[in-house]
Amino acid sequence: MKRSVTIGTRGSELALWQTNWVKNKLESNYPGLSVSVEVIKTKGDRVLDTALSKLGDKGLFTKEIETAILDGKVDMAVHSLKDLPTVLPEGLVISAVTERAERRDALVSKKYLNLVDLPHGSIVATGSLRRRSQLLNYRDDLKIVDIRGNIQTRLRKFDESEYDAMILAYAGLERLGLEHRVKHIIPTGIILPAVGQGVMALETKTDDVELNELLKFLHNEISFIEITAERSFLRCLEGGCQIPIGIYSEVKNETILILEGMIGSLDGKKLVREQIIGEVAKPAEIGMQLAQILLDKGGKEILEEIRSGVPA
Repeated sequence: MKRSVTIGTRGSELALWQTNWVKNKLESNYPGLSVSVEVIKTKGDRVLDTALSKLGDKGLFTKEIETAILDGKVDMAVHSLKDLPTVLPEGLVISAVTERAERRDALVSKKYLNLVDLPHGSIVATGSLRRRSQLLNYRDDLKIVDIRGNIQTRLRKFDESEYDAMILAYAGLERLGLEHRVKHIIPTGIILPAVGQGVMALETKTDDVELNELLKFLHNEISFIEITAERSFLRCLEGGCQIPIGIYSEVKNETILILEGMIGSLDGKKLVREQIIGEVAKPAEIGMQLAQILLDKGGKEILEEIRSGVPA
C-alpha cells in the first residue's frame, strides 16, 4: 500500500499509548502502509494550574488537533472519546470507535482498600465535577480537592501529598500498565462513568473516503451504539466539564439497550438518577428520552443553579 497516514495526538503517555496502539493495528493490517505520529499541544495540556471546570469545555483537549486535520497537517486523530465535544467541527467525522475497555472509575490509595474504608473527613483528589458530586452524595463527610495533569503527573502529586485517596478512570491506568495502583474499581451504583469513558475515537475528514474505509476494521458496533446514546444524552443536557453528569450504557442480547444517567449538584446534596430500557436500533432517541426524564425530575433546576454560578 502506497498511502501514508499521519496521526495527530496529545503528548501524554496515555495519548501516545492509544495512538501507537492504532498505529500498530494499521501497520499489522496493511503491510506497507506508512504511519507516522505528530504530537500537538492542546489548551488542556498547556494550562495546568486551573480547574477543568473553569476553563470551559469546548474542545479543551481536541481543538488544536482538529484544526491540524482540517488544515491537512495530519490525516487523523486518536482521542479518548470522553474528551470529544458532542458536536464536531464541520468537515470532520468519528470514522471508528474501538471496543470498550473497563468504563468504571478506580480508587487509588496508599492504605485504604475502598471508599467505605476511608476515615471520616478523608481527603480525596479528583479533577472531575462528576466524581465530586457523586462522591459527596455518597459520603458528605469527604473533603474533595482538585488535581490536574496527565495520569503520571497526578499519581506523582498524589504520592507527594497527604491525600487519602484519588479517583481516576480505570481504563487509562490499565492501558499504561498501572493496574497495581488500583485498590478498588468503584461500582456504578456509587459513581456513574463519564460519557464515552473507556472508548477510543478515531477522527478524520468526512471526505477522506480512502482512510475512512481503511479504519473500518477497528470499529466496534456495540461501542458505537452505547456512545451514540451517551452523547445524545450529553448533547441534550449541553453538559461537559462544567456540569456533573454521569452515564452508564449496556447492550443486552444485541437487542436491548440499558441506559442509566445522573445529574448532580456541585456539593452532591441534590442528585437525580434514572434508568431506561429501549431498543438498540434507537440509541440517540433513548439518550434524549433519559435526558428529558432527568430534567423533569429535578435536573433542570440543578443545571440552572450550576450555570448561574459557573463562569462562562
